[in-house]
Amino acid sequence: MKVQHSLFSQVALAQDLPEYNLKRGSVATIVEHYPMPEGEEDGYSLEGFDLPHVTIEVPASQIIPIAQWQQE
Repeated sequence: MKVQHSLFSQVALAQDLPEYNLKRGSVATIVEHYPMPEGEEDGYSLEGFDLPHVTIEVPASQIIPIAQWQQE
């Protein structure tokens, strides 16, 4: 079963994204969800890093709920 994150919820990056100079644990807000067919990974658009006016797209495996990140 796929984990689906809610729109406008805060998430943390599960890994570094060097192409955006973002580190694991950077926090952003989900602004769009791209559901995919069974067997494929959903995608999300994120905003709110320290990058004004920048939206990035990531697969679901690259984000974790903020509450989970805070427990780690």
